[in-house]
Amino acid sequence: MSRYWSSLVHRLTPYIPGEQPKLSGLVKLNTNENPYPPSPRVVAAIDAELRNAGELLRLYPDPAAERLREAVATRFADFGITREQVFVGNGSDEVLAHAFMALLRHELPILFPDISYSFYPVYCGLHDVAYATVPLDENFAIRIDDYAVPNGGIIFPNPNAPTGCLLPLSAIERLLLMHRQSVVVVDEAYVDFGGESALALVKEHPNLLVVRTLSKAHSLAGLRVGYAVGQSELVEALERVKNSFNSYPLDRLAIAGAVAAIGDQAYFDGTRHAVMRSRAALCDALRGLGFEVLPSFANFVFARHGQRDADALAAALRLRGIIVRHFKLPRIDQHLRITIGTDAQCGLLIDALREILA
Repeated sequence: MSRYWSSLVHRLTPYIPGEQPKLSGLVKLNTNENPYPPSPRVVAAIDAELRNAGELLRLYPDPAAERLREAVATRFADFGITREQVFVGNGSDEVLAHAFMALLRHELPILFPDISYSFYPVYCGLHDVAYATVPLDENFAIRIDDYAVPNGGIIFPNPNAPTGCLLPLSAIERLLLMHRQSVVVVDEAYVDFGGESALALVKEHPNLLVVRTLSKAHSLAGLRVGYAVGQSELVEALERVKNSFNSYPLDRLAIAGAVAAIGDQAYFDGTRHAVMRSRAALCDALRGLGFEVLPSFANFVFARHGQRDADALAAALRLRGIIVRHFKLPRIDQHLRITIGTDAQCGLLIDALREILA
C-alpha cells in the first residue's frame, strides 16, 4: 500500500480475471473464450479500416457509435428495439460499470445472488453502492420470492455465472412487475448458448436493462465491445455517465468489427450451435466419470466430483497442460468451471480426467 493512494483505493478489492498464461500448447478452458474464430467478415471489415489507417486513425471515432447502435437495433428489430434504446461501450464490463453508477446507486442496497459474477461487489466498492446478496437455492437456482424486499435495484447474469443455470423469462417478468420502482439489470453474457433473451421484455418494461457482449458467442473477446438495451430513460442515464467519463469509448476498428459480426447471423448461429453440441457431449462424458454437472445454458459447465477434491483435480489437470477455473469460495469450492472448447480439446480433457481418476 502507498501513502499516496486515496482512501478509495485502500478500500478496494479488485476483480481477479481468469488466468491468461503465456505458455504455448496449453488446452485453455478457464476463461470462457469461444474456441472458434470470429466471422471472416470481421477480419475483412478491420482490414478495410486498416487500409485507410493513415487517414482514419488520426481522426476521433464516432462518439455515439451510430453504425453499431443501428446494427444492434436492426438485429433485434423483431423485439421492437430502436437505435435510441441501444448503448455501447468497451466490453460489457464497462457498460455494467456505467449502469452501477447511473442506475443502481441509491439509498437502499441493490440485490444480486450470493454466487454470481464476482465483479458486482467490486463495482459496488468502486461506486459506493450498498448491496446485499441473496442466496441461491440448494440447486443453485435464483428464487424470485427471495427478492421480494425493498431494494435500490437488482442485477444478475442470465444464465448465471459461474453456474450456467438459466432463469426463464416468465420469472424475470415477475421480478420486473414486483419491483416497478427499481431497475432490474439482466447480464446476458452467455444467453446465446441456449437461453431466451430478456430483450423480448424491454418494450413493456421501462425498468429493464439488458446487457450483452460480443466477447463470447461472437468470438470477439479481444475486441472489447458490449452494449445495453433499455428504454430511452435508462439509456440517457448511461449516456450522461459515459460522456462524463469517456466520450469516445469505442475505436474505429472495434466499431467496424462489431458491425460486421452482428451482421453475419449465419456464421454466428453455426459456431454457437457447435459449442452447444460440444457442451452436451462433454456433460455426458463428465457424468460417465462420476461428475455431477449442473444443467448449463452457457459456454461452460459447472461440475464436481463426489470423491475427488476440486483444487487437486485442477492442479493435476494443469500438470497435463489443461487449465480450468476453480473458485475457492463458500458453497462452490468443490466445483470446477470448464469452458467448452473444440471437440478435440474436450477429448483431451476427458482423457486426462480418466487418467487422473484411475
